[in-house]
Amino acid sequence: MRNIALCVALGALLHPVLNVQAKSIQRCEDAQGQVTFTHQGCTTEQHGQQVEAYNRPPGSVLPAILPSLRNDRPKPPAKEIVVVGQRDDGCGNSLSPERRRSAIINQRTPPGMTLRDVESLLGRPDRVSQRNGELRYHYTSKEGRTHQVSFDQHGCVKGKR
Repeated sequence: MRNIALCVALGALLHPVLNVQAKSIQRCEDAQGQVTFTHQGCTTEQHGQQVEAYNRPPGSVLPAILPSLRNDRPKPPAKEIVVVGQRDDGCGNSLSPERRRSAIINQRTPPGMTLRDVESLLGRPDRVSQRNGELRYHYTSKEGRTHQVSFDQHGCVKGKR
């Protein structure tokens, strides 16, 4: 019986200590927006605000954000995105990125494709010829088929006449 009374008395003494869940702390923010929390107080370069910290006991349900911890600062206005320029392929951007991608996937060389795109797609040519300012790449497949690609003076694939 004496052990039970001792346990009850000890439990009554410890009960208030265990239920203390809120603690007053300082929220300090410097000029760069760096936030720190401390018990000592903020430095002179920091802006301080006293908040109540809530440490929930294990197994309890997380409460909604406490009003003292809510960030009530106004949000800065959204920045507008400005497009200054666009990609210039040197061929007048006659091929859209989608058509260029489709041509590469299908192993085609449509008019407006650059010399660099053709070399990336088909590799180095087997033979190169030039006549009247027109550059031609000649390719020969393993089966013996030949394929030629004609470029204008700007290095762009020429279309069929």
